Amino acid sequence: MKIAIIGAGYGGMAAAWDLKKAGHDVTIFESANYVGGLASGFKEPHWNWSVEKFYHHWFQSDDEMLGLIRELGLEDKVMFPRPLTVMYHKKKWYPFDSIINALRFPGLGFGLNKIRFGFVGLFLRLTNNWKALEKVTAHEWMLKYAGKQVYEQMWKPLLIGKFGPFYKDVNMAWMWARIKARTTRLGTFEGGFQKFADLFGEKLRELGVEIRLGVKIESIKQNQAQIEVRSEKGVESFDKVLVTTSPNLMAKLCPELPENYLKGLLELKSMGAVVMTLSLKHSLSKDGFYWFNVPKDEGYPFLALVEHTNFVSKENFGGDHIVYAGDYLELGHEYFSMSDNELLEKFIPAFQKFNPEFSRDWVKKIWVNKTNYAQPVPLVNHSKNIPAIQTPIDGLYFASMSQVYPWDRGTNFAVEIGRKAARMMK
Repeated sequence: MKIAIIGAGYGGMAAAWDLKKAGHDVTIFESANYVGGLASGFKEPHWNWSVEKFYHHWFQSDDEMLGLIRELGLEDKVMFPRPLTVMYHKKKWYPFDSIINALRFPGLGFGLNKIRFGFVGLFLRLTNNWKALEKVTAHEWMLKYAGKQVYEQMWKPLLIGKFGPFYKDVNMAWMWARIKARTTRLGTFEGGFQKFADLFGEKLRELGVEIRLGVKIESIKQNQAQIEVRSEKGVESFDKVLVTTSPNLMAKLCPELPENYLKGLLELKSMGAVVMTLSLKHSLSKDGFYWFNVPKDEGYPFLALVEHTNFVSKENFGGDHIVYAGDYLELGHEYFSMSDNELLEKFIPAFQKFNPEFSRDWVKKIWVNKTNYAQPVPLVNHSKNIPAIQTPIDGLYFASMSQVYPWDRGTNFAVEIGRKAARMMK
């Protein structure tokens, strides 16, 4: 078959890998001038590694991603350093990267609270019955079983940070998936995620996949037994087409989809993201901490602060210290319309809370990346709202981060759903 894939993110490339190996003629269309999608990166001339636009890492439990890397013969490039993740309590930061450190965390209080915290964590790790959990919100479930203090110290800030005004509406299966699937060990690729994406792209081309960069798709429609893909370059017909964009863009590209499928796409809620990356002359964290889980209710203007060069060496970046400050935000938030320098001025007082010596002249360069589609919002009984991968139009398929539920967004599940779509298309 002649197959088109819209989007050269990890999901689209994983699908292309399987479809080409199954003997099909595969073309990937990508509007950007690079592969990698939301896991793509950028690089300064004096850096040996790239830096991701939207921070990414792998977990040791990411079997789909790590399995694909093994198939590509690139497993020797995967690294799992041991960085320090910390939580905030009463103006201090405490290690929170193991069960022992979690139980020592003073924000949990003593006695019963720690027992409840441990019980909840153990139960969620052991159970596989996520469908029962999606019938109730994480807000209600955690208040009931973890208790008020543990919920307000641990889980409520996470929900507010991830989902803003929707934090009371997110179902408990989402929280289950985070705890079930994640590990304290975090991984990356030698050279950065963009390096991996570029190598993956090269292997696809060697296999015979055509990757067309800088081509924006304008519309997709059915024409008898074929699917027509229209771009600024013209119209081409394919036997099957896989779209790996956001649900909103899918609806715009394919207005001929039946009304109920379109309605399902447009009713899916999601959060956007704004991420500032800084190149600094000095380290921001005096203690070598890597990931700060930031409490937004303490006046911090972002959800997480990540000192990337406390995870991988600053020598990979010409001695620059690389720091991320990022947040998930509802569309229309002021950060989306602010200039890079306006956002930096807003963040500087927060950086000085992490290190009182920080000043504006530490900043060598800043980059701000924004996306409208970063974090799907799963409401109660969300499994009923997931769009089918095989759309009602024969030959047209859709695979996105909104369909990996109950799992949370991430490259591992992008690969999984891309390959699932490929199996359905073969």
